[in-house]
Amino acid sequence: MTVMQLLTATYFMVAGGPFGLEEVIHGAGYLGAALILIVTPIVWSLPTALMVAELSAAMPEDGGYYTWVKRAMGRFWGFQEAWLSLAASIFDMAIYPTLFVLYLSRLFPSLGEGAAAIAVGFAMIAACAALNLGGARSVGGSSVVLSVLLLAPFAVIVLLAAPKSLMAAVPTERLPLTQGGLFSCFLVAMWNCMGWDNASTVAGEVERPHRTYPLAMMGAVALLAATYVVPVLAVSRLGVPPSSWTTGSWADVAGAVGGRWLMITVVVAGMISAFGMLNALVLSYTRVPVALAEDGFLPKVFALRIAKNDAPWVAILVCAACWALCLGIGFERLVALDIMLYGLSLLLEFVALVVLRVREPDLPRPYRVPGGLLGAVGLGVFPALILGVALWSARGDRVGPVSALAFGAGVVLLGAVVYAVGGLFRRRLDG
Repeated sequence: MTVMQLLTATYFMVAGGPFGLEEVIHGAGYLGAALILIVTPIVWSLPTALMVAELSAAMPEDGGYYTWVKRAMGRFWGFQEAWLSLAASIFDMAIYPTLFVLYLSRLFPSLGEGAAAIAVGFAMIAACAALNLGGARSVGGSSVVLSVLLLAPFAVIVLLAAPKSLMAAVPTERLPLTQGGLFSCFLVAMWNCMGWDNASTVAGEVERPHRTYPLAMMGAVALLAATYVVPVLAVSRLGVPPSSWTTGSWADVAGAVGGRWLMITVVVAGMISAFGMLNALVLSYTRVPVALAEDGFLPKVFALRIAKNDAPWVAILVCAACWALCLGIGFERLVALDIMLYGLSLLLEFVALVVLRVREPDLPRPYRVPGGLLGAVGLGVFPALILGVALWSARGDRVGPVSALAFGAGVVLLGAVVYAVGGLFRRRLDG
């Protein structure tokens, strides 16, 4: 993968355009949302991107974060890192077909529910699996094209809306933002700014990773910040009350500033966003079973690759089948659960960064987080504090009848049980 391919694939792993920001605008207003979306990438995304740049350049191997944690802290913690990521994917990957169908139904309402919606979801997963069977370069190339198609309508919205907003006399609505409301908005912003480490799992398939990763990570952070903040500010004084923003409101705003055809292009962009995110995350998640198979945690068949393009075809097909089976469950966007599972895996990665600095000071690091060991330690402080505050503010979220945090704790503990049972099973086979 080239710099541009990795940059755009990373952008889809993390963002996928301004879609998903509607709740932040609804809760914080335009200026509040813009402020949150400026601060969040700096204190939450940038530290992770810097960490990924150092470790991926130093250890350009497929498996990424799993490889780092295993090397720093041993097989048990490496397995827990992989477990947390794959467990999160079960909840995460059901979201994107749902979003795709949501936007598709604005054009073709009959495809938005029942068996038709499930069929569309299956077709979407199959298409992403097919692209991934073409190899990492296929996914990277498609991500470049999809990112242009995704962002073009928003560029038009900015060009049309910004002059109107600058000349408008409409005051920004003042919202009675409570502390709980602020945390809720920040939680959604965090959810829309996480996933940078997903780019690490394909390091073995990236051209000149020592140069490509730092450039791609910094470029993706800048692209994310720009494509979040600029459209929000551009439409901030059009007279659309922040309290009216819900999922799909970008299409309504596009229709108001540019007419029906711009509205349709934004609806299509919503579908492209969901497809691009699923496509890029299939690339990322399917490299983890490969690394687990190579280390004996999974059957060796998961490590089989297509000779022509190095695509792990068994892992892609099995993971795609598992995600397809989850389509009918109807997961909603479980933000607290997602952040808990992702956040714990992220903390392990920051610990691995520090441990490897101490244990392997002579490991070649083409890119280093500035500030020496103190800089490496300090890099994880803000994300850890933010994670703690976010989880505390989301303590009331639920997965059915169970607290989302309790459910997440159960998933975490199950990882330790699976590791222990798997170890006993392997010893019996060896004995």
